[in-house]
Amino acid sequence: MNVPDIPQNIAVSLLTGGSDRPYVYGLTTSLVSQGATLDLIGSDELDIPQFRGARTLTFLNLRGSTRHDASFSAKATRIVTYYLRLVCYAATTRSKIFHILWNNKWETFDRTLLMLYYRLLGKQIVFTVHNVNAAKRDRNDSLLNRLTLRIQYRLSHRLFVHTESMRRELIEDFGLQRERVSVIPFGINNAVPHSTLTTQAAKQRLGLKAGERAILFFGRITPYKGLDWLVPAFRKLVVRNSSYRLVIAGMPDNCEEYWTKLRESLQEDVESGTILLEAGFIPDDEVEIYFKAADALILPYRDIYQSGVLFLGHSFGLPVLAADVGCLKDEIVPEKTGFVFKPDDPEDLVDAVERYFTSTLYRDLDKRRSEICAYATARHSWDVVGQMTMTVYANLMGRMSATAISENAAGGAVDAKMS
Repeated sequence: MNVPDIPQNIAVSLLTGGSDRPYVYGLTTSLVSQGATLDLIGSDELDIPQFRGARTLTFLNLRGSTRHDASFSAKATRIVTYYLRLVCYAATTRSKIFHILWNNKWETFDRTLLMLYYRLLGKQIVFTVHNVNAAKRDRNDSLLNRLTLRIQYRLSHRLFVHTESMRRELIEDFGLQRERVSVIPFGINNAVPHSTLTTQAAKQRLGLKAGERAILFFGRITPYKGLDWLVPAFRKLVVRNSSYRLVIAGMPDNCEEYWTKLRESLQEDVESGTILLEAGFIPDDEVEIYFKAADALILPYRDIYQSGVLFLGHSFGLPVLAADVGCLKDEIVPEKTGFVFKPDDPEDLVDAVERYFTSTLYRDLDKRRSEICAYATARHSWDVVGQMTMTVYANLMGRMSATAISENAAGGAVDAKMS
């Protein structure tokens, strides 16, 4: 892909919301490698050595701590402080383009007043829409949510989505012009370390025995991800074949009642050893243990736009068994990279799992892992994502330059007339 010449004075601010390190890392390193000059607005979570020392990258830790166990007053103080820092930064930075990867804590404010503030400062706003309407997905949509989303989408100069169906939804539900929405692939995870750890060693680390079939559920635990219906479906699998094991690794996310009830229902399975549970944050240097020990990654989601966990699995060459929701089906080649099943349908899930474990994909898994990884990397390389992003930046800068030239010409004509 040919990237237009980038003006020498281009400066871009990446506004991260302080989280999503895998995506931030992939995009930032790609853009820097292609010559972009970046201010990375981050937090303690994003303060990593790779973001220090690069000539064209300035890391600004305006957010500070994002720990959830702080007191209410401490949280309120640090959020207010962050917004004050962000407002001051926006007024003084020479960055012409503000690229928003995620909103901050007060989304209503971010979508409306903060966006208007950026526009008044003359910024060109790029917004990566990871979820077109997350509240709709989570079954708690409201008029206020849709209104503030519409305002943010309308105030953005360019919107990025990860799939064509997401672009259609933006156009149909929010009345946006097609040319303002660019489809940028979701970059494959390159932030998690890969070592020489073998599959056998990884299985031993998790206590999995030879011949046991390990199915991995990984990532944030929340109702729309469907763990509650995966568990009874898994029990049906165990009745048919006692070698199945379900590995659950991830942290519950703002769903205390849901998780308390679900965890109680898992107790007997955990005690019997058919379910291996690690309900907490998984450090980056331990992630590969789970993906190398597993024989398949399962995504029993009820609704989703796009899944970073799917691409994390593919980065380890792990086949994916996924519910047919959102765009998951588009990323799976049946019997080559995984299988698809109907959402909220335990029988179809059981059937898909059994088809996988009797397929050549499973039988030749050691060989097929490298093929899956290569396939996913070719489609979701950060080089491709970076090039497409740079193209948009260049077009926006070109438009700004054209506007400035036009205004100067008009001003010159007025001066000539007056003289």
